[in-house]
Amino acid sequence: MIVPSVDVMNARAVQLERGRELRIDAGNPRPIARRFGRVGEIAVIDLDAALGQGSNRDVVGELLALAPCRIGGGIRDVETAIGWLDAGARKVILGTAATPEILRELPRERAIAALDARDGEVVVEGWTKGTGARIAERMRELSDYAGGFLVTFVEHEGTMSGLPAERAAELKDIAGDAELTVAGGIRDAREIAALDALGIDAQIGMALYSGRFGLADAVGAMLTSDRPDALWPTVVVDESGAALGLCYSNADSLAAAIEEGRGVYWSRTRGLWRKGETSGDVQELLAIDLDCDRDALRFTVRQGGRGAFCHRGTRSCWGVDGGLRRLARRLADPSTRAAPGSYTARLFDDAGLLGAKLAEEARELADADTREAAVHEAADVLFFTLARLARDGIDFDLVERELDRRALRVTRRPGHAKEPRA
Repeated sequence: MIVPSVDVMNARAVQLERGRELRIDAGNPRPIARRFGRVGEIAVIDLDAALGQGSNRDVVGELLALAPCRIGGGIRDVETAIGWLDAGARKVILGTAATPEILRELPRERAIAALDARDGEVVVEGWTKGTGARIAERMRELSDYAGGFLVTFVEHEGTMSGLPAERAAELKDIAGDAELTVAGGIRDAREIAALDALGIDAQIGMALYSGRFGLADAVGAMLTSDRPDALWPTVVVDESGAALGLCYSNADSLAAAIEEGRGVYWSRTRGLWRKGETSGDVQELLAIDLDCDRDALRFTVRQGGRGAFCHRGTRSCWGVDGGLRRLARRLADPSTRAAPGSYTARLFDDAGLLGAKLAEEARELADADTREAAVHEAADVLFFTLARLARDGIDFDLVERELDRRALRVTRRPGHAKEPRA
């Protein structure tokens, strides 16, 4: 896959050539992170922290809320690494601190060892000093502790002169079960596809920022199709992963979807199709994923408008859905709040009643002594919880995202019960 890079210096997204010369100042990193994050994990590198000349901690923290991030730059101890993992980083990237002593204190699958290589030799101190160690040697030393490696070919970094694919393939064999990401010199999307076929991720910066190729070019290069029209089947799902329908994509629709952040597809009869353009049932594009065989796409969207994906007015092309999502949407519907005499409208208008019911049902769930009672009381708790969220206009998706963020924490809370209020 492609791993777009957001290098931050003085709170701005930049691109340096060979790690020294400023080539591109792309400005505010937030919209860039949001757009890049539509195709998967992004690499956020705090250059000031890496160079020991300051920190962009607050900015980097904001980017964590906008995209799935692997964080690097200035991470030199266990405490800093765990701090970023607790904050929601999918992975942390360690450079000179990638030692067995530090890595063994971190979850292996979330630790990436960054190794900078010039002609196969590991270089440090801003790529100015050779160590005498070979990249392959260092990878073998760290393979038991790092779940991933980021190898930058320094002599090619920022030059778009082409990445040494044969050397990358050799390193993939050495990496074993660890993921390998390479960077330095990638100049076209075909290189990304070739690396992907080898199971190697490509970290891209300069080529994207300079316009050499786009995100859609990179994603499309990795895809194949056995259809006569060369379209890619695209499964459309909502935030919870429930399937809404099947569409098709091509290079043009994929580019429009990524750039606009919308559900845009290729209709076999009408051409470029922006979902909701006439019906109002627009979609916000949250993420694009490739399947394991690279012959199908998954679009994760937030369905707007009437909440209907199907042209028949139902949530999905398989009819009406159910469960928590449907209940949450019904409670959030203004007509529910306005229904005269309804219990839900009463809950919305009486905060004291809603709070009392939440406390009452939670206690009854805690005291339930049979499976049937637990199911019944849990349904009550969930209903009043969703009513509480709907009253304040809080989307259930935010709760799910908070749970996902907590699942990334390394430091665990003791979980003691709080003292009851007097």
